[in-house]
Amino acid sequence: MKSLATLSLLVFALIFTSCDETKKVIDVAGNVQLSGDYTVTNVEGTSMSATKPTITFAALSSRVSGNAGCNNYFGDYTITNNTLTLGELAATKKMCGEDVMQVEDKFLETINKVGGYRIQDNVLTLYAKSDQSVLITATKDKEEN
Repeated sequence: MKSLATLSLLVFALIFTSCDETKKVIDVAGNVQLSGDYTVTNVEGTSMSATKPTITFAALSSRVSGNAGCNNYFGDYTITNNTLTLGELAATKKMCGEDVMQVEDKFLETINKVGGYRIQDNVLTLYAKSDQSVLITATKDKEEN
């Protein structure tokens, strides 16, 4: 009887550990899939035509960076169970034309609301933490060989 209890405990521990490892593999796969350079095409329903912010996700360092229109920004990110969490982002402080600064302000305000993502056909869609509404869409830049 004692060995049956020990065996049951061992099986439970193995299953629990396997589930945790599976989640880690899924998170790593998501991080690798997300990795790359993107050009923003839409922010909260507004098409980016003249000024197009960029986003770069670096899988190995879990860093996000890019250009918000005028200034560069950077910070950390994590992926857990298909949830994208951006750390506090820092940005340079150059001044540009008013129209460019308006795009930049909207982009930086919006990217700080991100809580989820999806990639389909080289299009990155970033969703709101609060209600899963679409915040940002971006196209993956072609990789140079």
